[in-house]
Amino acid sequence: MSALKIKKGSTKHSAYNLRSDFSDVTETHTLAVLVDNEAGVLARVIGLFSGRGYNIDSLTVAEVDHTGHTSRITIVTTGTPQVIEQIKAQLGRIVPVHEVHDLTVEGASVERELALLKVAGLGDKRVEALRLADIFRANVVDSTLESFIFEITGTSEKIEAFAELMGPLGLVEVARTGVAALSRGQ
Repeated sequence: MSALKIKKGSTKHSAYNLRSDFSDVTETHTLAVLVDNEAGVLARVIGLFSGRGYNIDSLTVAEVDHTGHTSRITIVTTGTPQVIEQIKAQLGRIVPVHEVHDLTVEGASVERELALLKVAGLGDKRVEALRLADIFRANVVDSTLESFIFEITGTSEKIEAFAELMGPLGLVEVARTGVAALSRGQ
């Protein structure tokens, strides 16, 4: 309380709203950014995040239009709604950026990730790894007498669940591509 005995914030009877319209809840958002396919663009986008202390959970980049020399950057990041809005606004101001879409807000979208998991094991552990791979629809892309390399595609949660189950069976190494996402419909 202040010296005037006025409480901070507002009540339903106050004429002034002193509270922020943004929540303090951290959310995960998937951003699709269309950019010119030229040297240094990715560095500028990454520099925006690192310079302001924002974290990137997943990042994928590929050229999507050879004739127009356009690439698509898919970024998964976390932050408060205010931080996400700030990121989108700052991305839109970078010169080679054509469009910024927040797939999390714009409606339904499809997200997929690819992972390769190397699992080493013998005997029952080997059989159990193959059984779990069948349940998760993972493919065996390489096999030796001591190990398998599984390829799995799906949501990040599915890949994390599969990796967690493979841990006790001899998970040696994991390589993940990052999230690729498209909005559904028109």
